Amino acid sequence: MYYSIIGLLAMAVLSIENYDILLNRNNRITSPVWMFYRRFLFAVLVYYITDVLWGVFENHKMVNMLIIDTMVYFVAMAVGILLWTKYATTYLDEKSFYAAFLLYSGRIFFIAVSLISVINIFTPVLFYVDYNCVYHTKPVRYVLLAAQIVMLLLGSIYAFSAMVRRSGEVKKRYRTIAFFGLIMAVFLTVQLWFPYLPLYSIAYMLGTCILHSFVVNDEKEEYRYKLEKASEKEKYHHEELNAARALAYRDALTGVKSKLAYNEAEKKKNREIDAGHELSFAVAVFDVNELKDINDKMGHEQGDQHLIVACRMICNHFKHSPVFRVGGDEFVAILEGDDYQNRQDLNESFNLLMESGNDDNVIIAMGMSDYVEGRDKTLNDVFVRADRLMYQRKNELKMQPV
Repeated sequence: MYYSIIGLLAMAVLSIENYDILLNRNNRITSPVWMFYRRFLFAVLVYYITDVLWGVFENHKMVNMLIIDTMVYFVAMAVGILLWTKYATTYLDEKSFYAAFLLYSGRIFFIAVSLISVINIFTPVLFYVDYNCVYHTKPVRYVLLAAQIVMLLLGSIYAFSAMVRRSGEVKKRYRTIAFFGLIMAVFLTVQLWFPYLPLYSIAYMLGTCILHSFVVNDEKEEYRYKLEKASEKEKYHHEELNAARALAYRDALTGVKSKLAYNEAEKKKNREIDAGHELSFAVAVFDVNELKDINDKMGHEQGDQHLIVACRMICNHFKHSPVFRVGGDEFVAILEGDDYQNRQDLNESFNLLMESGNDDNVIIAMGMSDYVEGRDKTLNDVFVRADRLMYQRKNELKMQPV
């Protein structure tokens, strides 16, 4: 049972260090590097489980269970090597002979171990367990371990040499792969002579600790950096959207609020009406007379200037009310506060200004109507009345002698 303690300890260390990766918290693992690393960790966990069970079955003299567990043990070892080579090449972003060597070595080793494990059922070439539940090694076991040692050492030697030629983040990555391979190779070499010691689990435990120290922390820093960049980009995009929104809510010609802004104001008022708020406001609708004739006779540039002057007159008269341009020659003001309290005076003075004439020869027809609580269900109900009064006023102004 003492044999199993190392495996249990290794499982605890791996789970504590990498719980967020194993559980894929917040679904953050999306890149190939993280996915292969996570699969490799699960393969290591499965190996630990088989190693722990090996000690239990051996201690309780469970011959058949020990045989099955040992077969799974070797296959789990092969799967770990296979996933390690896939992760290492992805992590280093290698597309050289070294990457091909690692990948094909991992695949060949996995296939070889799987076939030998099946053959061992009929002809013990890897191991056998006698009736006294004593584990015996066979020559092929040493061949497989030696093959792993050679593969890991060659990979480490190349990684160390590549590390010398690299700098920055790439150098750190080669250093990590080199040390992992070296540690595994050293402990496997000792395992050749001491099959009853859980040295492979110890090697995995040390190796995954190195990975967590170098790889995971580096990847988290990179992930944090990407998040910051994405946040900055999102903030910039948000500012652009706000700028675009501000432009969309402002009439380009006159500078007053646009029709889109009026639609938003209308929705807001409708929500307040639906909620039963006590509201006091009026709607004034304006139409600039003779704009079509000015455009036809004097050109659109002069017509635009005429609109700008008309808009300035409306804004100067209704200083405390938002003014919207809702059509080519149509404006709307929503009177609240002081302008609402003085709406009658404003109405009379504005109409008087239009009747007495002005230096710019701008004539604007206006209709105004109050919101009536209980009768008006929407702002548009008020607008319709004001619009009807505006057309009446427009006809009156047309009947005036020039």
